[in-house]
Amino acid sequence: MLTPLVTPATLALAMGASGEPVLLDVRWALGGPPGIEEFRLAHIPNARFVDLDRDLAAPPGAGRHPLPDAAAFGAAMRAAGVSSGRGVVVYDAGNSMAAARAWWLLRYFGHPDVRVLDGGFAAWIAEGRPVTSDVAEAAAGDFEPSPGHMPMLDAAGAAELARTGLLLDARAAERFRGDVEPVDPVAGHIPGARSAPTTENIDTSGRFLDHERLRGRFAALGVAPRVAVGAYCGSGVTAAHEVLALTLAGVESPSLYVGSWSDWIADPSRPIATGEI
Repeated sequence: MLTPLVTPATLALAMGASGEPVLLDVRWALGGPPGIEEFRLAHIPNARFVDLDRDLAAPPGAGRHPLPDAAAFGAAMRAAGVSSGRGVVVYDAGNSMAAARAWWLLRYFGHPDVRVLDGGFAAWIAEGRPVTSDVAEAAAGDFEPSPGHMPMLDAAGAAELARTGLLLDARAAERFRGDVEPVDPVAGHIPGARSAPTTENIDTSGRFLDHERLRGRFAALGVAPRVAVGAYCGSGVTAAHEVLALTLAGVESPSLYVGSWSDWIADPSRPIATGEI
């Protein structure tokens, strides 16, 4: 499998060449403003905008960003020009949180060649690469989603993994402890989970740490051979970033609890832990 990351320099070489990848701009921020506004101001040439809330999630229900229906996801990706036989590069503003959600979904639904622009739009701009406000016509793609190509957890699976393997909480440490909860109505974490803020997987520029540093970080958290590993967050967005970081560290088949904390607390019978481990 290809490396999940691509640098601005490598992407620039691929643009305009035979087999040029489809570029998806997935800039998004929790609480807004909508990323389409930034896209309209400037984006990488030939990129198409994909809305995380609309295209990369089902309507809120089983969590704030549930897994989208395969048919709806496929239609959104085809409208953005995605085809199974053509590579896809996804990017966001800079830290790859939203881009990782697009990467995970495309891989889950069976696309064989999806990569994240390391450092996102900020890295592209920092290297003086071209941008445009022109919106390119997107020829319809032919991508037909086939679910199940990435490991996924539901609430019961997350609870079991927290007991028998390693369940990582990708949120900020203060949310894990239950000190604050700025988004969801209940604070705390899944019992048995370990705090592993995914912001610690990137440097100050938003690029991922190198393989050795990621591997060392996850080893210190308990990642080891034959230990099943999964991740969750508030709604399944930053946890996808954790899964991407685990993949970069060489961890085999890390799982994602897509519903995450916002799904877990929807059932008041599920236990809640606070404080440190």
